[in-house]
Amino acid sequence: MPYVTDKSRDLFARSLHVLIEGVSSPSRGPANYGAYPLFMERGEGPYIYDADGNRYVDWMMCYGLEPLGHAHPCIVQAVSEAVATGPHFAAATEIEVEVAELIQQMVPSAERVRFANTGTEATMAAIRLARGYTGKPKFIKFEGHYHGWYDDFLVSVHPAEPGRLGHRNDPIKLVESSGLNRQALDDTIVVPWNDLQAVERAIDTYRGQIAAVITEPVMANMGIIPPEPGYLQGLRDLTRDNGILLIFDEVTTNLHVPSGTCQKYYGIKPDISTLGKALGNGLPVAALVGRADIMEALAWGGVLHYGAQNASRIGLYATRAGLQELNRNGGEALHHAERIAQRLTAGLRELFAERGTKAIVQNVGAMLQIFFTERPAIRDYRDFCANVNQAKFKEFARALFKYGVYLSPSPVLHSIATAAHTDEHVNVTLDAMRRALRDIGQ
Repeated sequence: MPYVTDKSRDLFARSLHVLIEGVSSPSRGPANYGAYPLFMERGEGPYIYDADGNRYVDWMMCYGLEPLGHAHPCIVQAVSEAVATGPHFAAATEIEVEVAELIQQMVPSAERVRFANTGTEATMAAIRLARGYTGKPKFIKFEGHYHGWYDDFLVSVHPAEPGRLGHRNDPIKLVESSGLNRQALDDTIVVPWNDLQAVERAIDTYRGQIAAVITEPVMANMGIIPPEPGYLQGLRDLTRDNGILLIFDEVTTNLHVPSGTCQKYYGIKPDISTLGKALGNGLPVAALVGRADIMEALAWGGVLHYGAQNASRIGLYATRAGLQELNRNGGEALHHAERIAQRLTAGLRELFAERGTKAIVQNVGAMLQIFFTERPAIRDYRDFCANVNQAKFKEFARALFKYGVYLSPSPVLHSIATAAHTDEHVNVTLDAMRRALRDIGQ
């Protein structure tokens, strides 16, 4: 049957009358998808189905929200049970204690847990907590790292022309939005990632004023860019030696490495961590965790953090079921997802070599991303901005749709392997990718 998306086109025409850009988040709209986005109706395991009935092997997986695949039976059962008995009470419940205990088992630094709803909320709370605990105003963030849409973080996030970045020893702060508080970024120090000397310079320049360094342990909102050997340990040493808190933003990376978190994967213990996305298995659940003495600053009368939907019962039922399933048999599901990602990565590298395509694949755990580039590796934001052909990636991802494979067309949003993917899905995907590369002249 011919590949048609007429219903998606018609739905988009309707949506323009009621939604901004026809969608509820810009990354889902025309900026990435072209004339109109695909409208999805349902998901099952590794597959999603659009409004026209087309089926796709899904490697986006809700930006990593569903590490077990779509509509996993244990999640469906857990959510059904929670709905049937009351989805949320905004009162103390046993389920939040159970899930917090499960998180403590997974996250070495989680001496105390505070639940939130989204990654943005958790990172906002993390910075407020660091400032309140230390009594210092400033924090360091890295170019290309996305920590949510909070004013203090919205700087140097999206790709930009290399000439706009400034010298790496004195980066230009690229403000990402209108409407920010005029002073919001005054206390935000921006430095290149994977560069310990840059962090040392910033600490020397603002000595005694820095509350925290916040980082993704793997740069996961600019494709996938791993830390250089020794880099994370270097951050840990620098922050500890200078009385600065180290915050790991694991909203994107949690439950996508075999050990559950990157801090365990790399053997680094931060002071504060944020978790989200995959934690709720498709439902909005996030968490702020860390050292007990730091976290206790959130107690009444200290650092304020409210939320009527915090520890949503329906979300925590899904979280408990998901964590139990993912950790079953020594984390078999997480190891499986990593193996599938490694096989897809290896297959892509062979395919690029076979066709002479100027592209590379970088991966950590179950996460991977294709970069159309002549560089042997992409190691930071500046590398990405100067050397990655973003338009070619969008063309490639869109070309895959008609062959039944779904990646996010955004060049900065990586792909995810899950417990639901199999070797056969890798084979189907590699075949589709071979045809898509031919279609775009690669």
